Amino acid sequence: MGYELLEVGYAEGYATITLNNPRRRNALSLACMQELTAALREVGESSARGVILAANGPAFSAGHDFADMAEGDLEMMRKLLRTCTTMMNTVQEIPQPVLARVHAIATAAGCQLVATCDLAVASTEASFATPGGKGGWFCTTPMVALSRNIGRKRALEMLLTGDPIDAQTAADWGLINHVVAPERLEEEAMRLLSAATRGSFLSKELGKQAFYAQIEMPQPLAYAYAMEVMAAASQIPDAREGMRAFLEKRKPQFEERP
Repeated sequence: MGYELLEVGYAEGYATITLNNPRRRNALSLACMQELTAALREVGESSARGVILAANGPAFSAGHDFADMAEGDLEMMRKLLRTCTTMMNTVQEIPQPVLARVHAIATAAGCQLVATCDLAVASTEASFATPGGKGGWFCTTPMVALSRNIGRKRALEMLLTGDPIDAQTAADWGLINHVVAPERLEEEAMRLLSAATRGSFLSKELGKQAFYAQIEMPQPLAYAYAMEVMAAASQIPDAREGMRAFLEKRKPQFEERP
């Protein structure tokens, strides 16, 4: 399908979704979030092995577009935030690993989007913030993704102060995986995504979904769930092929992405 606020491209087995509304600093308007959800579902159904989420312009994303929201009533705001939550959940629901390639500032829901992605690589010129703590509207929904990445004290520091953190701090705190010089950003993003997508696609899909299912479970329930998933996954052809290849000391031949 055609998109007005983003671009979708495919190359060498990977998909790239690029936020492309630099005039609005890639704000997550209702229309943008609807398009991004549709694009994620499109690439989720494609033959791509992995997905890069990038952006054009001076910001990765400035978060929600207040032009959408300033006069919104309660029902309208609920609709907008439901749309945002659906978009965030879709990032984690599609089978492929999704990597955020962050070249510049990501704030509020833009920071939430980075935290939601499976992986993230940022330029040294990037920064991250949940600025609601400085204003009149706390970043409550961004808090969900943020606190699941960096822990309570660090999340509360960002949320309560609203102050930005630089890319190196984001890496140290676990919000992103790696930080590199701007000229190495695309190379490092592709290196990490390539590493994350090697091997069996189906095994990786099952593993990604199991990760998000178990991460908030109490440990006994998490083990019970993970044990059953792993036992069932041992019966798929790629698992059997991987075991045979190991024993036969040869390179495995996994099934292609359906």
